[in-house]
Amino acid sequence: MKLHNILALGAALAVLPLAGFAQEAAEVVEEVAPTFDEIGPYIMTTLLFLIGGFLVMWMAAGFAMLEAGLVRSKNVTTQLTKNIALFSIAAIMYWLVGFNLMYPGDGNWLSDGYLGPLFAITSLEPVGLAAADASLDYASVASDFFFQLMFCATTASIVSGTLAERVRLWPFLFFTVILTGFIYPIEASWQWGGGWLSEAGFSDFAGSTLVHAAGGFAALAGALVLGPRIGKYARDGRVVPMPGSNLALATLGTFILWLGWFGFNGGSQLAAGTVGDITDVGRIFANTNMAAASGAVAALILTQVTYGKVDLTMVLNGALAGLVSITAGPLDPTLFGALWIGAVGGVIVVFAVPLLDRLKIDDVVGAIPVHLVAGFWGTLVVPVYTEGTSFGTQILGFAAIGAFVFVVSLIVWFILKALGGIRVSEEAEINGLDMAELGMEAYPEFARG
Repeated sequence: MKLHNILALGAALAVLPLAGFAQEAAEVVEEVAPTFDEIGPYIMTTLLFLIGGFLVMWMAAGFAMLEAGLVRSKNVTTQLTKNIALFSIAAIMYWLVGFNLMYPGDGNWLSDGYLGPLFAITSLEPVGLAAADASLDYASVASDFFFQLMFCATTASIVSGTLAERVRLWPFLFFTVILTGFIYPIEASWQWGGGWLSEAGFSDFAGSTLVHAAGGFAALAGALVLGPRIGKYARDGRVVPMPGSNLALATLGTFILWLGWFGFNGGSQLAAGTVGDITDVGRIFANTNMAAASGAVAALILTQVTYGKVDLTMVLNGALAGLVSITAGPLDPTLFGALWIGAVGGVIVVFAVPLLDRLKIDDVVGAIPVHLVAGFWGTLVVPVYTEGTSFGTQILGFAAIGAFVFVVSLIVWFILKALGGIRVSEEAEINGLDMAELGMEAYPEFARG
């Protein structure tokens, strides 16, 4: 046999074991590596949480602009400071205690689902998590934490606008610590954490009650303890108008909130790994938009009929009330259903704002009608389109959460008032909180009258 034939035969014999080893390795990899059908839902749901989360985070800018536009110019800087501070406080408190209090899992130290573990700091997955080590039936912990945090911060933003122009900065921020670290996580755990309301059949898809009405109840408690602004209600019973400083900013804030709401409601589908899930997200977007539009149009028409002129602030709040109204059940209604649900929300605002004034409850931006009253409406109407729900259970859930948030908030506000006071001095209120609390103005080039 020639030499080159011998060498070729030897090489072939040498490669055969390697080929067999490569085939075995490929079979092992095929057995271990998950397919896209397995990891796809995890990836898509994680992406939904991240996109939804930064859309809801953008709502913080919306609240800041809305409040900056609806307060007087001498208080704008204070409102902006409160909004960026409360968002930052919420982020820290939700990490420190809120997330695990809201989603206790197996660590729930009360088996009836009323309270989760206190002071359980949130931890994330390790860097470079392998697919084999991930919980592929849901999404990453980091994305879930990020998404849920935004709802917590939104609750605090609602309180800020109601108490504007007379509340002291630091007591308000201390209340934010309690609200975002304890009050909101506890009541939200009753539904979204698998607690007793969830077991009772209560339904709140994205938070008409758990977020918006809860924020409204906390704001109502603060407004009652704080009292109205100086000069808001005359001795003869008249309500003295106190126009905001910049309706352009207020309108911008409303549009930003409208945009952020797509993440608020759409992300609450909590899944994007199937054709059905992602189609439902699109349906939620469409219904959310329709409710906002109909709420704005209803307020537009009703203010023209009632007052003889359109009131832009009512139209803005009408859109927001429409959004709050659809939030408890944005998936199941038809587009026509979303239209009439949102329209009722717009009508609620037009009548609820003057009702609060008759009760001498001073709500600077109209947050209580928008978030609390429209939140009740949105929660109550869920059984019209959503199977397996009942009006009785919806009322039970709203009453339980409202009572808890209102009573605890009232206690905290009274404690703060007793310890050091929650209201600025009369002189500071007249001159403006910007100079009294911060020593700077939002519009320094304009002389104060």
